[in-house]
Amino acid sequence: MPTRAIVTLADSNYFELLLELIASIKSHKESENVCICILDAGLSEKQLGILKNKSHLIRKAKWDINVPAHKVKEKEWLKSQVSRAFLPNYFPEFEKYLWIDCDAWINSWDTVELYFKACENGKLGITQTIGPGYRVLSRVQWVFGKLALIKSQNYKHAKKSGFSETTARKLAFAPHLNIGVFSLENKSKCWKLWQEILTKALSSGGIFGSEGLAMNIAVYDKNVDVEFLPLSCNWIASNVLPKFDEEKRTFVEPYLPHKEIGIMHLAAGIWKDDKDMRTDKNVKISIQTIQGSKLDKSLRYGY
Repeated sequence: MPTRAIVTLADSNYFELLLELIASIKSHKESENVCICILDAGLSEKQLGILKNKSHLIRKAKWDINVPAHKVKEKEWLKSQVSRAFLPNYFPEFEKYLWIDCDAWINSWDTVELYFKACENGKLGITQTIGPGYRVLSRVQWVFGKLALIKSQNYKHAKKSGFSETTARKLAFAPHLNIGVFSLENKSKCWKLWQEILTKALSSGGIFGSEGLAMNIAVYDKNVDVEFLPLSCNWIASNVLPKFDEEKRTFVEPYLPHKEIGIMHLAAGIWKDDKDMRTDKNVKISIQTIQGSKLDKSLRYGY
């Protein structure tokens, strides 16, 4: 069995996206050297039957940290905010893990290899959501002309989750780390630190986004050893739309030199007429090409 695993999680609502992620993995011949592992957070028996022939291991996601019932409200998918911090417990047979949210898909295998390389020697491999085309990193509310109230996502979440002002300020203007794609070795010390911070976050704050907050604190406050990868490795299309290369038939970054996008991530959704591309495969948007034309395209794999 390969020693490297690509791991994801899904419930029944994201089943089609999960199948697309798996198809994008298997479209690359190099995937023969990687295991596909799935955490089940509410898949139906029929869906699980289909996945048995498309993946190597499927294991039921658990609440690895005790969470009050009133915070859960029967939303099994919220386990993704906890269980991804415990991958060595679910899949101990592997040496390296690459986590990819099921609303993302692989466009270039080079990115997969880069993530596995990045996590060597216990490092965290992850991408900062900052790059050409990002116009706003944090929001502030200006008062009395020169004073400003910080409105950054991480700052507010850290304060609501009971972390100190000192910790919150370290996150306030730091580029956000999107935890939807990351890599870590089985034996990395980062797991324990991440779990400890996550436990504190869940004790005071909400569940959604808690795992990302904990990882941002681990990096920017606790200085965990990290390898920052290019934005193309986790391209969040809702922040900046990609362009399309008609000659090479692939999505690329919208600015020169138009590097090929490695992993396309539909986090936060791509919306048109109040419909989200993640849940409606018929949604298409206008995408510019590097050849100067426009195309109506979906950003989902295979559409």
